[in-house]
Amino acid sequence: MGQWYTSDRVELGNIIDKYFSAKLDIREDVHGIVVPHAGYDYSGEIAGNAFLLLKNLKAKKAIILAPSHYIPLQGAVTHDKRWRATVFGKIKIIESSFKRIDISGEHAIDNQIPFLQRLGFGEILPLMIGQIDLNGAREIAEKIKDFKGVFIVSSDLSHFLSYEKAVKKDKETIKILEDLDFSKLEKMDACGQFPLMVLMELCKIKKWRPKLIEYKNSGDITGERESVVGYASIRF
Repeated sequence: MGQWYTSDRVELGNIIDKYFSAKLDIREDVHGIVVPHAGYDYSGEIAGNAFLLLKNLKAKKAIILAPSHYIPLQGAVTHDKRWRATVFGKIKIIESSFKRIDISGEHAIDNQIPFLQRLGFGEILPLMIGQIDLNGAREIAEKIKDFKGVFIVSSDLSHFLSYEKAVKKDKETIKILEDLDFSKLEKMDACGQFPLMVLMELCKIKKWRPKLIEYKNSGDITGERESVVGYASIRF
């Protein structure tokens, strides 16, 4: 947690509950969401608006698809322990056939877990996605397509562009996702490009369509517009 969100249990609960106070009038079924993974002060509200859509789901299980920020990696791996712990307590790791390694240092996964716990989720399958091509993305999507739960895809968008350039670039990335436009993958600018490729393949298989919930960047939060990071919440 550290720099990403407070380690005070009560304070964190209050913060997340505040993020869950948005009023979203979305009536279609939600199979999953794309959410950012920056510090909660920066992107927590944007993530919270998407997690709120999962409030009434009966199956309290989630797959978290996240990039690998710290470990050079090919393909997909999951965690090598049976539980993950946060200030809200333990959450069970779902058994799978994915290779198991220690991924406890990956904030792109960890930053999603308190939101899920606050919604009553008790089981997760965290998947850290390293370098893959479209065939690899398709193989992972085929492997998880029948999961009886919700899909959480963890990704920020462009990094360290000016405010105006970031908005333009991020809108391009969002449109590629919404259109499932595989011909423009090289134009996507997102640290979670590989998990997003799995998402696109999954949506293609399941005939789901990604739809934007909200877009902002760090400049909207801090007022600093020379170098920003993009954040979007998307449902599918």
